[in-house]
Amino acid sequence: MTTISERIVPSAVAASLAAAMLLAGCSAAQPNADAEASAPQTEAPAASQAGAVTFTDDTGAEVTVDNPQRVVACMGSFASIWELAGGTLVGASDDAFTLSDYDLKSENVQKVGDFSNPNLESIIALEPDFVIMTSGSGGRGGDSSQADLKAALAASNIPVACFQVTTFADYERMLRTCCDITGRDDLYEQNAQATADRIAYVNHDIDDAIRAGILSEGDLPDTTHAVLGPDHSSRIQTLVMDMVETSAAVDDIRMSDAVWNAMMELRSFLFERVYSAPAVTDEVAKATHLVDDLFDYYVAHTEEVPEEYRVIAEGDDLRAVTDYVAGMTDRFAKNLFQQLFIPHSVHY
Repeated sequence: MTTISERIVPSAVAASLAAAMLLAGCSAAQPNADAEASAPQTEAPAASQAGAVTFTDDTGAEVTVDNPQRVVACMGSFASIWELAGGTLVGASDDAFTLSDYDLKSENVQKVGDFSNPNLESIIALEPDFVIMTSGSGGRGGDSSQADLKAALAASNIPVACFQVTTFADYERMLRTCCDITGRDDLYEQNAQATADRIAYVNHDIDDAIRAGILSEGDLPDTTHAVLGPDHSSRIQTLVMDMVETSAAVDDIRMSDAVWNAMMELRSFLFERVYSAPAVTDEVAKATHLVDDLFDYYVAHTEEVPEEYRVIAEGDDLRAVTDYVAGMTDRFAKNLFQQLFIPHSVHY
């Protein structure tokens, strides 16, 4: 048996994994019901030196950049994305200053013409070490001839990447690439992943609760149906498109007040009707028991923990066991529990 101090670790792991094993499928990372709707933002650390990064842009071209410091963005929303990734700009298209009030943070940013027809001479005069353009095949970029400038910039040995951003998934992918370039994983988490997770929690948990018989679509508040739509697909579309459109007008990732408030109303509804429902809390208790038993077993049999976990833990057996159990999927954990603790039929 483990000591009380040793059980501090598995109890935290159990609480996290238990939620992931619910028959209702609720997320393991549910927000605290008493927490603020969004955590206060702390001052970001300075951009790290990411070194050379190679990626494939949306035209299929391979692009390599090495810690660029003189960046030109040929669309206002792209200028905003680059700054959200921790980068600074020397040039941007006119709409970054006027069309949607992007409120650029970089100092002394120069205009390089309208996004539909950027001025090649103005871009080259800024001596950029990276230029971000639209592929011109969708969204506002569909009216642009930027792709025609790519060859001219490449001839001047200026790295160019073209992106096509018409959905939140496109936005998330572009921000991921920009954060890879700047070395700011923290800003990707802050500006994209956390928001995507919040949308996923609400919508996936509603679907899972409906499948588990805890809710029906008609149980959801009429006020949220009126704003977000009557079903799963319309909710997703409304939340994502509202975020894309609202974020395009500011220097942050956000929703309109109406849509944000509707999502928070759904979140409160889920805490009341789903996360605290007996059908869910009963499964949490079962899953907690399962994870605790697995943890105790491997603490007593550390030689059975896969070698790679023991190597990474560098002799810390509790850390090796914790990492191993925490990395189990629900199906693997349940099968393992049955193998270790449920009697098997014996045939003579």
